[in-house]
Amino acid sequence: MLEVVKDLLVLMISSSLVSNVVLSQFLGLCPFLGVSKKVDTAVGMGGAVIFVITIASGVAAVVYKCILTPFDITYLQTIVFILVIAALVQFVEMFLKKYVPSLYQALGVYLPLITTNCAVLGIALTNVQKNYGIGFSIASGLFTAVGFMIAIVILAGIREKMEYNDIPESFQGMPIVLITAGLMAIAFCGFSGLL
Repeated sequence: MLEVVKDLLVLMISSSLVSNVVLSQFLGLCPFLGVSKKVDTAVGMGGAVIFVITIASGVAAVVYKCILTPFDITYLQTIVFILVIAALVQFVEMFLKKYVPSLYQALGVYLPLITTNCAVLGIALTNVQKNYGIGFSIASGLFTAVGFMIAIVILAGIREKMEYNDIPESFQGMPIVLITAGLMAIAFCGFSGLL
């Protein structure tokens, strides 16, 4: 039992901080850069990504272990995982449209882009490659998505503060955002000393 807790703690730190999906693996950059203008929308996108990645990791692990492996059709994993992710994103989109229309409007085109977000597919495939069980796949998805949310909320907070700064014209807009994200990636490298 103690070994499982230790493994989960290491997985939590490595997935969310050390190997941050955005700042270390550079997956999911489109919503990271596009939705990080305001903290409110960043939190909403982070919540949607947490839900989708966590559920997709669990469902993908179940499908892989219970369907693809027994029937020896593991070569279909990428296609099947994309279909699972697309279905989950449609569920999230319908839920937000009905119950949180303001967040649905704020996320705009970036919500359907979760379907093609390589972070979601990347984590599902990484869990299979690392031969995680269903529980560890869900935990890996959850901690990875929490790392995404941490990164996008930090960037959104910085971007809100940068609106009031005097930035040279050639750095205004996306150039300063990319520089900021690069500095954040360097800062997150400091977490690698924890493991």
